[in-house]
Amino acid sequence: MQAIEISRFGPPEVLQPCERPTPQPQAGEVLIRVRASGVNRPDVVQRKGAYPPPPGASDLPGLEVAGVIESGDAAAMAAAGLAVGDRVCALLQGGGYAQYCTVPVGQCLPVPQGLSDEEAAALPETFFTVWSNVFQRGRLQAGETLLIQGGSSGIGVTAIQLAKAFGSTVIVTAGSDEKCAECLALGADHAINYKSQDFEQEALRLTGGKGVDVILDMVAGSYVEREVRCLAEDGRLVVIAVQGGLESGFNAGLLMRRRLTVTGSTLRPRSEAFKAAIGQELRDRVWPLLEQRRVRPIIHSRFAAQDAAQAHALMESGQLIGKIVLTW
Repeated sequence: MQAIEISRFGPPEVLQPCERPTPQPQAGEVLIRVRASGVNRPDVVQRKGAYPPPPGASDLPGLEVAGVIESGDAAAMAAAGLAVGDRVCALLQGGGYAQYCTVPVGQCLPVPQGLSDEEAAALPETFFTVWSNVFQRGRLQAGETLLIQGGSSGIGVTAIQLAKAFGSTVIVTAGSDEKCAECLALGADHAINYKSQDFEQEALRLTGGKGVDVILDMVAGSYVEREVRCLAEDGRLVVIAVQGGLESGFNAGLLMRRRLTVTGSTLRPRSEAFKAAIGQELRDRVWPLLEQRRVRPIIHSRFAAQDAAQAHALMESGQLIGKIVLTW
């Protein structure tokens, strides 16, 4: 099969086309003929050598795909309501930049009715991540306020739509007025340009001094101290990336007085059972919203797979709103 490998750690140009043996599905797995692959920031970090795949996972980048089931564990497929020939999208531990990949059945979901392969490939990584962190770990409820750091990212545009669909108020930060406008168009109630406004002051102003109930943070670093200060009583801060640095500090007294929760997670190393449970909740509660077009994948750009280096260059530029997809 054709694939895109990391020939060595470094800039986007180290992504090179190659030939690899077609993987074979093991017990509980299916083989997918990939038609489109999602591009995510963890792929960029892996390419630079700072995010190695978990033990046993493919060394090829790529955490999400859409395509057709070619073969696999018949009993596992039947239990999941899937069969050979079905169009699916899937969350992977790695190996998505290839014409074929294997994946546990529980991490496959049917392509929502009406969506293209490219749209379906833009779903798994962000939807699994948002559901796990905003709704499970962050416990966001209808009527509460969510602050999303980086509202124009793939994670951000998904979180905006899902939070609004389930009845929450959404505040986002973004790095330009154009990105802020796009976030508002997607349903965000308020958008803060973090380059010209102080998000802490604005979040408190917009909530009448009460603060926000949940924060989805992809920055960490110095942001954490400021985020703790703009949480409401019983507020929850969920950290899912550390683009601003690993070291953070905050006022522990404020944490205690307001009964705050500071937490975080990474999805890639979690167990198959954990991911399958998220997948089932998405299928039950979110997939109908996709089929009704109340929620939709936001694709900024599509690239042929052999142009993966260009896709990574765009990702690193930050000049995008939504997702990037590779086509095969």
